[in-house]
Order: sequence, then structure tokens, then C-alpha cells
Amino acid sequence: METVQVVLGKDLLKAADRAARRHRTNRSALIREALREHLKRLAARQRERADREGYEARPVGRDEFAVWDRVAGWPDE
Repeated sequence: METVQVVLGKDLLKAADRAARRHRTNRSALIREALREHLKRLAARQRERADREGYEARPVGRDEFAVWDRVAGWPDE
């Protein structure tokens, strides 16, 4: 592992220390986990943005999925 220096405000540092104690871990582990989760959310947002831009660039056609509607529909009795 690498050691890094991060500047935190006093209130944020106190909150992190309280959370670390509450979860029976240390400050570094708490911050590592928080950063991992934040990076996952950023990656998900980027994928969602790319999907949205793709659909905006090429919107779904009115009858684009009509063939699948016939296949996926319940059989008539």
C-alpha cells in the first residue's frame, strides 16, 4: 500500500473517526472503502451517461421492437 496525505476539514475528520469506531475499523480502512464505493458510483454514472447519449443520438424507432412483441406475447387461447 502507498501512504498519501489528504487534507480534511475538522468536522469531516471527526465524523470519519466516529464512523470508524462505530464500525470497529480504522480511519484508513474507512476512507479506502468510501473511496472504492464512490469510484463504483462514478463508473455507474458514466455508463448511464453513455447509454443516455447513445439513445439520444439514435432514439428507439416506433416499431423497432414490434417483432419481439409478437414473440414475447402470451399465446392466444
